[in-house]
Amino acid sequence: MTILLDARNLTKRYGSVEALRGASFQARAGEVTALIGDNGAGKSTLVKCLSGAEQPTSGDIVLDGSKVALDSPTVARKLGIETVYQDLSVAPELDPAANLFLGRELHRKGFLGKLGMLDKPEMRRQAVEQFKRLGVTLQSTEVPIGSLSGGQRQSVAVVRSVAWASKVVFMDEPTAALGVVQTERVLDVIKKVRDEGIAVVLISHSMPEVLSVADRVEVLRLGKRVARFEAKDATLEDLVAAMTGALTQEEAA
Repeated sequence: MTILLDARNLTKRYGSVEALRGASFQARAGEVTALIGDNGAGKSTLVKCLSGAEQPTSGDIVLDGSKVALDSPTVARKLGIETVYQDLSVAPELDPAANLFLGRELHRKGFLGKLGMLDKPEMRRQAVEQFKRLGVTLQSTEVPIGSLSGGQRQSVAVVRSVAWASKVVFMDEPTAALGVVQTERVLDVIKKVRDEGIAVVLISHSMPEVLSVADRVEVLRLGKRVARFEAKDATLEDLVAAMTGALTQEEAA
């Protein structure tokens, strides 16, 4: 599989605090790579650096073979990197189509478009196509997203990112606070995203979830990558041992 995103020896300092200490990470096209680690391991900081929300103090980020500077989330999005955050970042008063095009609204053609009028029918048509493509079924596409179930809201957030991502999608705890059925639906969407050739990065504290959906697992501890696994060959005990330091990088290789 082609390595789409390659972070090499990233460091990140906040004053005297070193959140990343030479962290490396790889995500491949058409795979789900899980990023795991205990609280304080540096996962959030690494994701922020790789999605443009923060800039590393040192190290290199290579995207699709070219070194890049992710100066902001806007730059990252232009390069095909999208992020699904744990807090969803959806507008609950807007319908699913409006959420899908949030910040990327389509305007009507001609004079009305110049006046700022939106092409809501076209946005709704494209939104329905995107939901169908990824197998997302909503009780309605015309009601405020806040009235949908947690799983449906999260699915809309995932589809929104996938609709605009051409290379990498970060998913930060996408099933947090969801029930069993809702979780399974979101995981099914993640698998379909992977099958479209996009590199999916899953950040999760649920080890069974990681082993069920991930192709590879990378483990951070104290700001560094300490282990890498093929998910099919890893066990829950392997992951926990790497996270806690009982398994060294050499033993995990």
